[in-house]
Amino acid sequence: MKRLYFDNSATSHPKPVEVAAAVHDYFDRVHASAGRGAYREAVESRAILDAARDAVHRLFNCAPHDHVIFTFNGTDSLNLAIRGLVRPGDHVVTTVLDHNSVLRPLAALAAQHGVRWTPVPVDPRTTLLDPGAVAAALEPGTRLVAVNHASNVTGVLQPLADVAAICRARGVRLLVDAAQSAGHLPIDFANLGADLLACPGHKGLLGPLGTGVLLIRGGVEDELRTVREGGTGSWSEEPRQPAALPDRFEAGSHNAPGLAGLRAGVEWLLKHGLPAIRARELALCERLAARLDAIPGLTWYGPRAVRQRVAVFSVRLEGYEPGELAALLESRYGILTRSGLHCAPLAHRAIGTLDLGGTTRLSAGPFTAADDVDAVAAALAELARAARPDIAELRSAV
Repeated sequence: MKRLYFDNSATSHPKPVEVAAAVHDYFDRVHASAGRGAYREAVESRAILDAARDAVHRLFNCAPHDHVIFTFNGTDSLNLAIRGLVRPGDHVVTTVLDHNSVLRPLAALAAQHGVRWTPVPVDPRTTLLDPGAVAAALEPGTRLVAVNHASNVTGVLQPLADVAAICRARGVRLLVDAAQSAGHLPIDFANLGADLLACPGHKGLLGPLGTGVLLIRGGVEDELRTVREGGTGSWSEEPRQPAALPDRFEAGSHNAPGLAGLRAGVEWLLKHGLPAIRARELALCERLAARLDAIPGLTWYGPRAVRQRVAVFSVRLEGYEPGELAALLESRYGILTRSGLHCAPLAHRAIGTLDLGGTTRLSAGPFTAADDVDAVAAALAELARAARPDIAELRSAV
């Protein structure tokens, strides 16, 4: 049975062939830790990191003085931004769509240091954020606003430019969680107005697992504390972490083979162009939305206007629990999805699915074909047509 991958929100698959080739080349030819020697392989390892950093800088149109910091995943990037910026007693504003990678660091800071945070609600139907609600939630002690750019539950894209203008006018730092948008659509960091942008390298950026990125607007780095200290291969005689970037925030040996692969993934995006990738994704969204609308008993969440979303569709099908639906899609049709709460409990509360076991999520990527969309819609339609007494036969395949 052909396997159809619809879990790109978790990690992208397949990757461009150049990604595996770059990782293999690192192990075959380089095999050294950057900054830990003056021999040729160590110098080349540093060159690979520099090239990866430059590629990310170009992809996001960073300004010359903006910084690209490599981390080990999106969670690592968000923790560096949040824990590095927020001080004891500060107030933080988030949205109800935020991932646990934002919510749990804030919960820990609340318990440990008295940090307070306010999750701003969204429209229950479209899940769009009202920038005015963000402005209303700001307090004199608000230090940070964290906004989920594209929801990993409903796919909605939030109005970042409007939120950024509010934050800039009020002197509040803005952190963008771009886990589901980076690599899917153009993001102009230099002109966005955000102070920090975090994303994993293994999703839309098409790199390997174990890679992440934090963009820091020039000057904001002076406000960030380190959350990890250690060897950098530089200023080794100093007892404190070096002040220079990127060393200050990149303690320890890098995941150099992973970053070699990340560079290849980002270069693939640059070659094919994010506008073209976005146009193709919008066409897939249109196709899938139309087919889901035609299935009796199926509910899907988020905005109906596809330009307000990415290709993440959470569904519920009458008569099936989310986990059961996911299991049937795999066992009977070879379709790989993810069910549950997707590490975003407040998002599911907002759309009314928290106490129902969440949803079954379908998420496409740059290698998803129109025929794949038709196949998943046909599978859901067949399951929808199955009468309850006949479902036992389908379930027996699980």
